[in-house]
Amino acid sequence: MGNRGMEDLIPVVNRLQDAFSSIGMNSELDLPQIAVVGGQSAGKSSVLENFVGRDFLPRGNGIVTRRPLILQLSLSQMEYGEFLHCRGRKFTDFSEIRKEIEDETERVTGSNKGISTVPINLRVYSPYVLNLTLIDLPGLTKIAVGDQPADIEDQIREMVITYISKPNCLILAVTPANSDLANSDALKLAKQVDSQGIRTIGVITKLDLMDQGTHARDILENRLYPLRRGYIGVVNRSQRDIEGRKDIKVALSSERKFFLSNEHYRHMADRMGTPFLQKTLNQQLTNHIRETLPALRSRLQAQLLQLEKDCAEYKNYSPDDPSRKTKAMLQLVQLFSTDFEHFIIGSSDDIGTVELSGGARINRVFHERFPYEVKKLDFGESDVRKEIIYAIRNIHGVRTGLFTPDMAFELVVKRKISKLKEPSVKCVDLVMEELNNVVRKCGERLRRYPRLREETERIVTGHIREKEVRSKDHIGLMIDVELAYMNTNHEDFVGFANASANISDKVKQTSSSKNISNQLIRKGWLTVHLSFMKGGAKEYWFMLTSDNVSWYRDNSEKEKKFMMPLDGLQLRDVEQGFMSKRYTFSIFKAEGGYVFKDYKELQLSCDNVDAVEDWKASFLRAGVYPEQTKHSDDEGTTESDLSIDPALDRQVEIIKSLVDSYMAIVTKSIRDMVPKTIMFYMINDTKDFLSAELLAHLYTCGSQDNLMEESAEEAQKRDDLLKMYHATKEALQIIGDISTMTVTAPTPAPVDDEWLELEAHQNDHGRISPMPTTPSHSTRPSVPQSRPAPSGRPGPSFPSRPAPTIPSRPGGPSAAAPMGGGGGGGVPHIPRRPANQGGAPQPMDFPNNLPPPLIPNRPTVPSRPQ
Repeated sequence: MGNRGMEDLIPVVNRLQDAFSSIGMNSELDLPQIAVVGGQSAGKSSVLENFVGRDFLPRGNGIVTRRPLILQLSLSQMEYGEFLHCRGRKFTDFSEIRKEIEDETERVTGSNKGISTVPINLRVYSPYVLNLTLIDLPGLTKIAVGDQPADIEDQIREMVITYISKPNCLILAVTPANSDLANSDALKLAKQVDSQGIRTIGVITKLDLMDQGTHARDILENRLYPLRRGYIGVVNRSQRDIEGRKDIKVALSSERKFFLSNEHYRHMADRMGTPFLQKTLNQQLTNHIRETLPALRSRLQAQLLQLEKDCAEYKNYSPDDPSRKTKAMLQLVQLFSTDFEHFIIGSSDDIGTVELSGGARINRVFHERFPYEVKKLDFGESDVRKEIIYAIRNIHGVRTGLFTPDMAFELVVKRKISKLKEPSVKCVDLVMEELNNVVRKCGERLRRYPRLREETERIVTGHIREKEVRSKDHIGLMIDVELAYMNTNHEDFVGFANASANISDKVKQTSSSKNISNQLIRKGWLTVHLSFMKGGAKEYWFMLTSDNVSWYRDNSEKEKKFMMPLDGLQLRDVEQGFMSKRYTFSIFKAEGGYVFKDYKELQLSCDNVDAVEDWKASFLRAGVYPEQTKHSDDEGTTESDLSIDPALDRQVEIIKSLVDSYMAIVTKSIRDMVPKTIMFYMINDTKDFLSAELLAHLYTCGSQDNLMEESAEEAQKRDDLLKMYHATKEALQIIGDISTMTVTAPTPAPVDDEWLELEAHQNDHGRISPMPTTPSHSTRPSVPQSRPAPSGRPGPSFPSRPAPTIPSRPGGPSAAAPMGGGGGGGVPHIPRRPANQGGAPQPMDFPNNLPPPLIPNRPTVPSRPQ
């Protein structure tokens, strides 16, 4: 193998693969591996079982391998198997491994022969294997059977291409010898992703099942469809052998006898068979890892830097250290307090860019939602006049009043002040909801300790609820204070004497301001809902100003669809449909009439309730008020009840002016004091509580050990991160220890992959045509049955005995020459072996200036006894 470091690299790559899979993520490092590709019944499963020496893969008709099987072979003194999804359980009975593969496959894919891309990870430890990592992929098929989807062929091809298209994946293309090589799906897919054939290793199975008189010598000698890594032939057990439970070791012995006894393969017997394939794959994978070491080292170093950040808090972790628990608890409480404050003031490290959160949402409650709820209480002008008329008449009773009664002013004002309590309390509820969301987000810091998180959230939420009650009590007290005394001497109050003058001035100012400016209030997307027959729902870009609302095709504002004046418009809420996930409101004309073409109502919607409330608040600022519900005390009112004389009309106008002036003062005060009250009781007090009292409350909840008990999920995550960190670090260390002088075989020279047309036309019946046993001048000569004695005296021939075994080349398999013989079509010539007399080989020209492979002299064959 060259050195021990290279031999240890495959198990390290296996551990990396397990570490990545254990935390639910695929490796982004593109680790070197071997993917086994072939059609159904090509013999892929038999090849893998021969590697292990056990029957452990499912068998049957149709698609048997329906999920990728990542098979990791590890040399060990004991023989057992382990699944990644059954961590810690050792399978010593390989029939149980087969059943577990079948059960795990059906758990994901069902029993309808469907496929899945989720792999099954199996590691087999055995003293009879070499370190290898192979991926057994589903066999390529043409026709869907049973309940399989009609595109099963495309699904399998897409899955196979996903694996073999990775640059660091070697392709083991398995093709049966009793089928035409030109129709091999495995070689076709390999050619698609590896056009130069650099990553493809050919395996020819079922050599013993070829028709009599045919052979695959041209394929195995790499002359029919050349691959730079060549072909290796194997003989698997037949179906009768499998049903008869023929031992795999006996089958391997039969395979060896087949190659030694067959006249077409005898000269290459030592380069054929399952043991040689396993050694070659081990060598090829190891060499492939060595070739990718620079890029793999860079990717591992980048991965290690990220893992060091993720594992910083776990490096010196000791779960039973009481001082660590105390320190961790203090730090977490401090972080919780800091995060709460940052979420409120808007300086959090995790600032969202998709939606509002924390203090921004509370600010919107203060300045958009709360003013909107207050404005919804305003009656229309006719409703206010109606209240004042009834108040004046009820105060006068049977008398005819000569003066404007003060009591009517107080009655109307007190009624309107009392209604301010409802939106104020609703503002507290909305802030409470946002604070709960902030507490939950801050609790994410404590998710590692579920008990600590639960107690912290309970304590903080309970404290906020106490302050919520205090806030509502204080707001109720403010309303009661306003009701206790009508301060008509306020500097901003209009007064009785100036009421008439101010009314006329206000009308003039309003009319002039409308003529001067058209202020932009809001822009954004809204969905317009029309009838199903006339276009359904469609999203437009809306622009709301103080005078009108218009919408455009998109936010470029080039193509205007419609513009609607705001005069006489009102809005109302629309109930959400049973299957609808959108929140809707509508605008309409209070006196009736069409608002848009032939529609008397225009329904608008957004995908969340906050956006709808913002739009309704913007319409309110533009003067579009919500629809007022009709009160029960208004029923039975007639025109004669509301008819008044000129004197009463004058009194109504004066009182209305006084009520509007005083309510403007009160409303301004309430809108200013409610947010201040909430900030004082619920937010600022909670921040002080977190920094000064939270830790003391936590110590009263129980022992520190219970609070700092780690969750099972976090413990598993920590173990997985540390495992991946140490595996990555170990891989980098082993990569650094590997000598760059490791002896390996260079990548074979490029070959011409053009088909030999003459031979291709002869394969009309899907079989390999018979080839002459005498090689041509361009092929490498076969090893003779007997060698002449060193003295020159001819020795006796033994036609029934096989040729002597060729000794292994120096340096192990890594120093072997590339597989495949010489031939036409651009295949590099292999120099003739040196003569027994020690003569030097004749110089040969090599394409692409590649150095000739090192071929040692054969040992002298001793003379046979007389």
